Amino acid sequence: MNRTTTLPLALLAAALLLAHPAQAQVPPTAAQAAAYQGLHAAAARGDTAKVQKLVAARADVNARDSYGRTPLHVATFARQRDVIRLLVQAQADINALENDRYDAVTIAAVADDEDTLRLLLQLGASAAQVTSRYDGTALIAAAHLGHDGVVRQLIAAGAPLDHVNNLHWTALIESIVLGDGGTRHQATLQALLKAGASQALTDRQGNTPLQLARQRGYTAMVQMLENPGAGRPL
Repeated sequence: MNRTTTLPLALLAAALLLAHPAQAQVPPTAAQAAAYQGLHAAAARGDTAKVQKLVAARADVNARDSYGRTPLHVATFARQRDVIRLLVQAQADINALENDRYDAVTIAAVADDEDTLRLLLQLGASAAQVTSRYDGTALIAAAHLGHDGVVRQLIAAGAPLDHVNNLHWTALIESIVLGDGGTRHQATLQALLKAGASQALTDRQGNTPLQLARQRGYTAMVQMLENPGAGRPL
């Protein structure tokens, strides 16, 4: 019997996300980057002198490529932090969404790029935007991937702890159902619990986070959920 056909829709969605985690975001391909001109090209290369020259010539700092990426998106994918700073100083929209509705904060969060995320937040980027085709947040994306340092930064920046995406999952639930139960997902769960994320919110089938952790045999996570105040220090 094909077991896949008997899975609930939510589990099928989880399987697809785990099988293709990178497809949620599309960075510029090498060919696209090579074809860039103007600010997009300078952002991809980290050419701060060219960025300054183009900004002085009143180039559009919010210009879009064929995928809706601004130079700021491109600089974030490329980890070009000096360019990010220059673009924001030139009034680039730090919270702009590209065609798949990702902002720079979520791009950095998914890349586990704590340094770029820290800069974006310092420059005034929002940690609270609803992003992606899943109507999620950067916090949910980071929790899914077990990027615990990113999760702590986003919590400190005021990310909504209990936002529910269109899969009916919160960040806390995603740290369990899309995690591997390992050290980084445990640290992610503990950070969310310490910040006060709700254990009462359930998935679409009515399962609590505790039930979901038990179903997966994630013993350490079960212990954290049963005793949220007694978790290991982060």
